[in-house]
Amino acid sequence: MFDFNPCHKYNLHSVKLTRLKENIMSRSKVAVLKTSPSSVLEDYGKLMRLADYKKHLSPDSDTVIKLNLSWTKYFPACSSQPWQLEGVVKTLLEDGCRKESLWPVENKTVVTNPVKGAVNNKWMPVLNRYGLGFTPLPDVEWVVFKPKAKLLMLDKIFPEGIEVPKMFLGKNVLHLPTVKTHGHSTTTGAIKNSFGGLLKEVRHYCHKYMHEVLVDLMLLQREIHEGIFAVMDGTVAGDGAGPRTMIPYVKDYILASGDSVAIDAVAAKMMGMDPMSIPYLRMCHDRKLGCANPGEIEIVGEDISNVNFGFEAKKSFVIWGDQMIRKGFLRPFEKILLHSPLMVWAPFASNVYHDFFWYPTVGGNRIKAFARTGWGKLFEKY
Repeated sequence: MFDFNPCHKYNLHSVKLTRLKENIMSRSKVAVLKTSPSSVLEDYGKLMRLADYKKHLSPDSDTVIKLNLSWTKYFPACSSQPWQLEGVVKTLLEDGCRKESLWPVENKTVVTNPVKGAVNNKWMPVLNRYGLGFTPLPDVEWVVFKPKAKLLMLDKIFPEGIEVPKMFLGKNVLHLPTVKTHGHSTTTGAIKNSFGGLLKEVRHYCHKYMHEVLVDLMLLQREIHEGIFAVMDGTVAGDGAGPRTMIPYVKDYILASGDSVAIDAVAAKMMGMDPMSIPYLRMCHDRKLGCANPGEIEIVGEDISNVNFGFEAKKSFVIWGDQMIRKGFLRPFEKILLHSPLMVWAPFASNVYHDFFWYPTVGGNRIKAFARTGWGKLFEKY
């Protein structure tokens, strides 16, 4: 079903980059809407059309729907919501997209399983309803990609070559992140979602230089994809020690944009942060990879000028430990602890802490509270 012609791809490289640069100049628009459990599917359609999604996704290319799985288990605001996936798929099919041109995917980390995650987060009932498959990225062919752009860090982290999924080359990408904080990157959204798509399981090697890597990923995406668009779910947003051990809050917002930098910046501002103070957003802005200055972004839909969730990014015990090894007092032991066969201790410790300690206790109470909300009841219906 996938026909990839590498000669065609690279012969059109400069033409595609020119088109992407032109789009960047005109895409600093972010659509934001308030929604509810009863209207969310229709609201996602309004949102995507308000953000002019067709201008950013080439009709001549297939579209990778890059889901976001931060935990194999379900936790509110942690991963792509089933209504987010359904709202997007429903809109695409209503507007004439062929099922065969849509490729829902997700990757593996040392602590997540995409197949189990697709079941636990209730993506599979949605995909089955609309006749779509699910592609776990560990199962596809990966190829070395040599970017033309000068990178900040990725080529140093992976001097042997940066491998990406072959199926991504020449396709559009549609990111489905959620509004939440992150212990490594302060916030996580459309840009960070590419971290889980373009890099293999060993992407934890990038944690030490997270902000520089996120800039590199924006550069890579501009060369790899025909078009880029993001639809972000903030119906339930995560505060605190993200991307897992958060406090979920019902906020009823959804966002969309063809500018990954702008949508992440608007989400950061809504969470109560200054986007230009977040290194990866400021660096992307300075390199004209998108707009991170809220004053220069056209926000359509809701008036969010007075929105401030009051969120604060914190570090979980696991992320704190990771950073102590990579940048703190345990740095002399980094190579043996994280870059040798002994590295198996890290995912084991993470799974024990998250899955067997935090999730059944603290997480369980938060999930019970969420289950009583309208969104919790909607999740159960899936």
